[in-house]
Amino acid sequence: MTDARTIDYDKMVPHVRAAPYPLLFATISGAHLYGFPSPDSDFDLRGVHLLPLKTVVGLEDGEQPIEREGVYDGLEIDLVTHDVGKFFGLMLKRNGYVLEQVFSPLIVHSTPEHEELKSIAQGCITRHHAHHYLGFAATQWKLFAKETPPRVKPLLYVYRVLLTGIHLMRSGEVESNLVTLNENARLSYIDELIDCKQTGPEKGTLDAADLEFHTHEFERLVRQLEEAHEQSELPEIPSARPALNDLLVRIRLNGCGE
Repeated sequence: MTDARTIDYDKMVPHVRAAPYPLLFATISGAHLYGFPSPDSDFDLRGVHLLPLKTVVGLEDGEQPIEREGVYDGLEIDLVTHDVGKFFGLMLKRNGYVLEQVFSPLIVHSTPEHEELKSIAQGCITRHHAHHYLGFAATQWKLFAKETPPRVKPLLYVYRVLLTGIHLMRSGEVESNLVTLNENARLSYIDELIDCKQTGPEKGTLDAADLEFHTHEFERLVRQLEEAHEQSELPEIPSARPALNDLLVRIRLNGCGE
């Protein structure tokens, strides 16, 4: 499991400060958040920026999204941010990916509004987020299955996505770290796959003979997620729209981090 204390956040701050607009937050996503970074994994930073008021009230959409890549003190960093209005709209859809960014414990930059947003975001979670994770898992499985030989990295993404979805349906909690998720799932092969990726190169591969086993596991976990969706007591629709709207108006008028 990635320990937040072992990440050198200070090296990432210059990249975040160079963003063209004020940031509501910037958190670490990708393999570091998911608990299986390789020695050569880059840092995927995701967040929310605030476009100038004169831009959003006019006819132009502004720059959407903003992507910045660079190497800072030896760290390869990829920063992608969306304007606050766009991001809040995504939160009201069945988009688990943006919720994972909000709740990421690996925080490079935060504001009081980010803390408020984390509280509001709980009201964005619905049982229909299962569809996001089912679709995401299917896409990742296609990436895994089409390669010869199959790589460990996309397979870990498959399992991470499925276990995140199952956990969300059962608990209402957004958990992205595969190591933490596997404490409950207890899939004996997860630790071995993570070790293979972390101790080897980013493009580490599997024996093709393992494909049949993982195909059965993929199908089993898909069924488990579908069942968790059917049995979930999460709400049908988000309740957070009024609170998100109020926060958005305040941020537009007053800025963030004040």
